[in-house]
Amino acid sequence: MKYVQYINSLLKEHISNNEDLVLYGQNIDAGSCLSGLTRGLSSCNGGLTINTPNSENSLVGVGFGLMLNDVSSVFFMKQMDFLLLGIDQLVNTYNVIRQTKPSASFTIFPVTVDSGYEGPQSSLNNFDDFCSIAGIEGYSFTNKVDAANIISNHLTKPGFRILSTGQRLLQKEVLDLESLYQDENCNYFQYKKGSDVTIVCFNNSLPYGLELYNVMRESSIASSLFSVNSHLHVNYSRILDDVKNSKKLILIDDTKSRNRLSDRFLVDVLNACTLKNKIIISRTTTNESFYPCKDELDIDYNKIINDITS
Repeated sequence: MKYVQYINSLLKEHISNNEDLVLYGQNIDAGSCLSGLTRGLSSCNGGLTINTPNSENSLVGVGFGLMLNDVSSVFFMKQMDFLLLGIDQLVNTYNVIRQTKPSASFTIFPVTVDSGYEGPQSSLNNFDDFCSIAGIEGYSFTNKVDAANIISNHLTKPGFRILSTGQRLLQKEVLDLESLYQDENCNYFQYKKGSDVTIVCFNNSLPYGLELYNVMRESSIASSLFSVNSHLHVNYSRILDDVKNSKKLILIDDTKSRNRLSDRFLVDVLNACTLKNKIIISRTTTNESFYPCKDELDIDYNKIINDITS
């Protein structure tokens, strides 16, 4: 099953169990339905489904207004780039609303465009920045188990948050992993356990971490593998305990943000223990980065193994 079909099935299941939801966004019930992400949601929605024009600042305000009037809604968005037009609402309107305790929910669900070759106006892979600018809860997901748990726990939970998945993975086969541990609020998940190295993945980078884990296993290196799903700073005690044991950290982050949550996590690590070795894999931004180009991290896994074991 393609990942987009799996997420669509999760949305249908959750929405069918919630009455009186308002679902809205451009072409969510017409045309490609956001490349299949929202296909058929209207048929299982007991509330209202609306195809809207491109007026993101107003539409974010609509969601806040519905929430204040005890109506829950989900605003689906074709790409996170469009959410820039709603920054005023995300900061100033939400600063007023956060002082209340709403009984309804408002969720913005944009797709993070990280598939490459899209150009400078369709590749805003900066989820950390949206959450940072106003302290907004935000969760990304990359596989079967984290998507199921995050959508179940957060899609219609009272209050406001942003949920997003990366476009690069949507048309690939769903990644089916077993979690060994998950934070109670779905802030992060652990998928592998090993004593030699700790691999921690941020944003949508878990597939890179999984590939690195497999390459290390072939070299008889036992590694732990974590993926951080929350885009706000949280308590990473479980991960920190693992790093204290291995004393070797590989951090992978494929965001384009200059204000990376992974940097703050690294400060937590360095305050908690002394590392024998650390490797940070992240993007280097140049002017060429904004041309239509390949958008994947270029990782030399064998070099990483040599560096981490030296």
